Amino acid sequence: MHDHFLSLQTPLSRRQALALLAVPMAAPLAAPAWAATGAPLPQITLAGPPAIVSAPLIHMAETHALQGVAQRTVFTAWRDPDQLRMMAMGGKADVLAMPSNVAANLYNRGAGVALLNISTWGSQWVVTRDAARKTLADFKGEEIAVPFRGDMPDIVLQLLAAKQGLDPLRDFRIRYVPTPMEAMQLLITRRVSHALLSEPAVSLALRKTRSFPVGLIAPELHRGADMQQEWGRLYQRPARLPQAGIAAVGALRAQPEALAAVTRAYAQSLAWCRAHPMDCGRMMARHIDLLTPEAVADAIAVSQMDAVPLPQAREELEFFFGQLMARNPGLLGGKLPPAAFYTPG
Repeated sequence: MHDHFLSLQTPLSRRQALALLAVPMAAPLAAPAWAATGAPLPQITLAGPPAIVSAPLIHMAETHALQGVAQRTVFTAWRDPDQLRMMAMGGKADVLAMPSNVAANLYNRGAGVALLNISTWGSQWVVTRDAARKTLADFKGEEIAVPFRGDMPDIVLQLLAAKQGLDPLRDFRIRYVPTPMEAMQLLITRRVSHALLSEPAVSLALRKTRSFPVGLIAPELHRGADMQQEWGRLYQRPARLPQAGIAAVGALRAQPEALAAVTRAYAQSLAWCRAHPMDCGRMMARHIDLLTPEAVADAIAVSQMDAVPLPQAREELEFFFGQLMARNPGLLGGKLPPAAFYTPG
């Protein structure tokens, strides 16, 4: 059933594992009073994709926001969901930004994942050369470059297509590519006319083709279907999706004070990024190749970013997971996550 989702179980190759990126470690800092019962961890590794969800993680590392939890805090990037899964299950990171369904899948498979929040509620668009195409149905019969086969944002595309009676693999010509940046490159080099992208790849594509800021006589690229608006319209719900958040793995899950510190620091760093978009852009561009400060600032302006603790996000997650279960239970590891999933720590 739906064999195009089988990439969820694809093992990571040795070559992919060796491709993990690292950044220099920050200087060690002293532990605060609450850590007196046990020495702070030598290091906490934060990991995330080249997407807007990682901006607060990078800020946390650069500002030593977890100095009470660990002597050093570093950020490392994951390139694709297979690499993410390897890092989560192999102890290569302590806190990872991940799609919500991946967190549920790993939890149900006993991988030891504690999802802490949902912070990304809307950052996906079909970017197009045709300004007249505004809804997903407008792209029927068209070729669309789509990254991460069987994962976000492919999952969202398939749900929204099926909800309006479209077969995602027959009514569109889906051109799967490994990463969002590769989809973006196909678009800006005119090898495709449409691509499903998440921020900041959307803003980067618009900047690279001089299609933004608005006001050009004939911009080359346009924001076409807003996937969040499509979700709200088709499901009669708010136009926001519980797409991704941060999760703790390994021994960190057994330290409630540390989990609370991570959750608090992420929310504070997200607030800083929203208040200082260009500074955040410069910071993020230092850690992730291809990104520019301007594109990150643009992405912050349009993305629905809100660090909602997991218990408060439960209702929207349960609805989203219910849609995934109806389409393909394998996306969640075969079952809905239990109540304990929503009470980390």
